Amino acid sequence: MNDRKCAHCGAPLPEPRNPLPTVDAVIFDPSLGVVLVERANPPLGWALPGGFVDRGETCEQAAVREVGEETGLRVVLTGLLGVYSDPARDPRGHTLSVVYTAQAANPADLRGGDDARSARFFPLGALPPLAFDHARILEDFARDLGRRNPGSVSPGLAGS
Repeated sequence: MNDRKCAHCGAPLPEPRNPLPTVDAVIFDPSLGVVLVERANPPLGWALPGGFVDRGETCEQAAVREVGEETGLRVVLTGLLGVYSDPARDPRGHTLSVVYTAQAANPADLRGGDDARSARFFPLGALPPLAFDHARILEDFARDLGRRNPGSVSPGLAGS
């Protein structure tokens, strides 16, 4: 339901026609795996930590904020994995996600928070079913990781 109104006349505004910007973070530790959060809100399931970019913040700021809110981790963004914009990637509506790679400064403090029921590390070769297009994102990450560090990724995930 659209409850947005024109600030000048009070008339209902149409639903946005552009995709909404989101961010996700692939937080990877070679000995622990990748951080996933168990979503507390639909669509349910496991996902990369992330969320919507707030007005007035950069994508980088949003990624660091969302990770902190959902996992309790302080992260350093280490790169840009890619931008994912398939109109069907989110069943709630068209979003585009700027996906960063990151390292956690405090991996022992990992916990679920905000809209994450729980959070934990998973080995790249033993991931649970994932929400959104996060399986594809992690396949891309694993393929990139395998190129940089041959032999470091489970062959089933790298998807050569």
